[in-house]
Amino acid sequence: MKTELAQALAQINRVVLGKEHQVRLCLACLLARGHLLIEDTPGVGKTTLAHTLAVTLGLQFHRIQFTSDLLPADLLGAAIYDRERGSFSFHPGPIFAQVILADEINRASPKSQSALLEAMEEGRVTIEGETRELPKPFFVIATQNPVEQAGVFPLPESQLDRFLMRIRLGYPDHAAERALLRGENRRDLLAQLAPVLDPAGFIALQQAVQSLHVSEALLDYVQALIDTTRRDLRFAGGLSPRAGLALLHAAQGWAYLDGRDFVQPEDIQAVLGPVVGHRLHPASGIEAAEPEWAAQVLMEVAIP
Repeated sequence: MKTELAQALAQINRVVLGKEHQVRLCLACLLARGHLLIEDTPGVGKTTLAHTLAVTLGLQFHRIQFTSDLLPADLLGAAIYDRERGSFSFHPGPIFAQVILADEINRASPKSQSALLEAMEEGRVTIEGETRELPKPFFVIATQNPVEQAGVFPLPESQLDRFLMRIRLGYPDHAAERALLRGENRRDLLAQLAPVLDPAGFIALQQAVQSLHVSEALLDYVQALIDTTRRDLRFAGGLSPRAGLALLHAAQGWAYLDGRDFVQPEDIQAVLGPVVGHRLHPASGIEAAEPEWAAQVLMEVAIP
């Protein structure tokens, strides 16, 4: 399985050029059973990355374009009256897939955004009073435009917290952009990709990640990091217990990609920024650059 993971990483990096670190974070997030939020300007490859991940992992993929007039029923599905049968029949919406790309999620109204909450947290949805299970594995990969752009609705903290990680892709470096300009069209490359894994194989990998050894000293380290954010007056509020679990699970995914069966402090440090960046908010009157938050917290906590 670890050989297949290496093949998956290599295949994704052939399509998404110059973003090896971000690709690794994405795969660690999915291995940890987490949902992923990709925030960046249009045109840097967010949709391509999500589609490539789904194809490479052999998972069913649906893309949902979020717009201001999107309704919850457009996501979840609805019961429609069948004249011939004289009864209602349920027509599932696009949420019934293993990988959902919620494209430009913050262009939809809060009502439609909230329709994702139950699905992301429980792996099921309730429609017309009936609970329906979603496929397994189930991931939401959402893309988000910067809040300063027109026509966006900022995601509420309750929904942001459902995402295990938030990452930014940024612009490619000079060499990667030159290869992109001279290379094949990304859509043509996607059409040529073959799955490296299948759903059953990926679920087995997730179970293996959950079994990675975590020492008591490492748990002390995680708790010390969390406690530091709760006592730090620069933040409006500290990290929640859910954030602590997210940090630990993401570190397990990162360690597994490194080929280890145990988690070490460097794994926590590698994923801290993407896990806590969207969960920490500056206190009133405090100005701080978000990328510096994780570094500040790490500097204040001794490594066990």
